[in-house]
Amino acid sequence: MSDNDSLLELTDIDLSIGQRLLLQQVSLKIGRGEILTIIGPNGAGKTTLLRVALGLLPPTSGRVRRQQNIRIGYMPQRLQIDPTFPLTVKRFLTLTGKKQRSEILPLLEEVGAAQVLESPLQNISGGELQRVLLARALLREPDLLVLDEPTQGVDVHGQVELYQLITRIREQRNCAVLMVSHDLHLVMAATDRVLCLNRHICCSGSPEVVSNDPAYLELFGPLAVQHLAIYSHDRSHRHDNCAEHGECR
Repeated sequence: MSDNDSLLELTDIDLSIGQRLLLQQVSLKIGRGEILTIIGPNGAGKTTLLRVALGLLPPTSGRVRRQQNIRIGYMPQRLQIDPTFPLTVKRFLTLTGKKQRSEILPLLEEVGAAQVLESPLQNISGGELQRVLLARALLREPDLLVLDEPTQGVDVHGQVELYQLITRIREQRNCAVLMVSHDLHLVMAATDRVLCLNRHICCSGSPEVVSNDPAYLELFGPLAVQHLAIYSHDRSHRHDNCAEHGECR
């Protein structure tokens, strides 16, 4: 990928706050139509890296380059809403004033949450809330979607559906997706490249390459081994054999 093709490029990013080194020599590049997922343990600097990419935190050193006039949609990790505050989903999505109410319903339909349009935001489920937040990130018709733990608080079935939805959005809108996730065995099937972070880049590349990298296996320990078994099964398993054998193995 050339510099002209990239929507966002971070080069040799260091970030220190006080005496704490949060990021060290981190570089990444993402182009249109690509999904890049950042994984790593708690405290690895994943959300911090997203904030640097968004321009919310200035790096101590290094360079951040965004394509001129780039439109970015951001989905935060969590949203705290005062339970006594009367706010419907429709009102929440029109607070920015960027979209008319008539334009909100098609966005909710796109993410599979049209049924909550008139619902109080506090009353919808965790999965519905994540879809509403994704719709909000799409309001600006982004070139780049930045998603921080998009399946937070969602059950496994809902996680699979959300990753499939993110893939469809990428394909239909031809936008790039920069995503933080901890769902190792799910996200590997829903991304083009993986960046494994622990304040510095431990390893990066395609899901196949990262899944077999010693640094990845060391960082996640038994969880990585379990994921590798699931990932290998998913890639080799053929469901057309299930009917023949009467079950899936």
